[in-house]
Amino acid sequence: MNLSKSQATFESRAPLRLCSRKRLRLLCFPYAGGSASSFSKWYARLPEMVDVCPIELPGRGRRIADRAFTHVQALAQALIKDVLPYFDLPVVFFGHSMGALISFELARAMRKTGVQPVGLIVSGRRAPHSPLTAPRTFNLPDRDFTEELRRMKGTPDDVLEHAEFMEFMLPILRADFELCQTYTYLPEPPIHCPITLFMGEQDEEAKRQYIDAWKEQTLAEFRTYVIPGDHFFLRTEETLFLRMISAELKRLMAAMNSPAATSRL
Repeated sequence: MNLSKSQATFESRAPLRLCSRKRLRLLCFPYAGGSASSFSKWYARLPEMVDVCPIELPGRGRRIADRAFTHVQALAQALIKDVLPYFDLPVVFFGHSMGALISFELARAMRKTGVQPVGLIVSGRRAPHSPLTAPRTFNLPDRDFTEELRRMKGTPDDVLEHAEFMEFMLPILRADFELCQTYTYLPEPPIHCPITLFMGEQDEEAKRQYIDAWKEQTLAEFRTYVIPGDHFFLRTEETLFLRMISAELKRLMAAMNSPAATSRL
C-alpha cells in the first residue's frame, strides 16, 4: 500500500463563495461504493455559512487510479495531513455507514496533532466497539456478492444488471466491504467532541443497544435521532435528513458561540 501520495482529495466550494461568510466546515465521508459526488446536492441545501467539503477517497472519482484502502486505521493515518489545512475554520466530520467508521477513527487519530473537530455526525453505523455479527461477504464470488448488494437495497437493479459498470465497481465495493467487515476496534479514551447519531428506523443496525453504545465514545454531549427508512434513509428521506443535518449544524455553531464556549478560548 503506497502512502507516499496524498490518499484523498477534497472538493470545497470555498473558491467559489466568499470564505469570510463561512463559519464551519463539514468534511463528508462516503458510504461503501460512494464518492465525493454522493454529496453533490448538499452544497445548495445546507446552511450557506457551512463550507461543504466532500472527501474523495482513493479508488474512485478523481482518485480512481489510486489503490483503495482495506484497513480503516491506515486510511485515517493517511488522511491526517490532508485534513489539517481545513482547520482554519471549526470542522465537523460527517460519515454514513463506512464513512461513519472512517470519520470516527480519523477523529481519534488526530488527537496527537492537537487539533480536533468540534463535532462528529455519524449515521447508519452501530457503535464501533459493538460486536459485528454479520458474516463477511467481501470475498464472495461475483454472483453471490452482487446478490448481497441487491439484498442491501443500496444499488439500483439497473446498475446491478449493467455488466460493464459492475465489472468496474466490484473491486471498489469489495475493498470498502473488507474495510468495514475486517475492522477491529482498539480501545482508546473517548473523544472530546460531541457525537450526533442518525439511524434509519428499519435499519438492521439500529438496534437500541448498538445506538446507545455510541455515547461511550465521547466525553461531550451525545444526541441520537431515528428517522423513517432503512439503511439508506439518507437517500429515501433526503429532504428530511438534510433539514435535520442543517438544524444540527446550526445548533453546533450556536454552541460554539455560547458564553461557556467563549470562556474556554
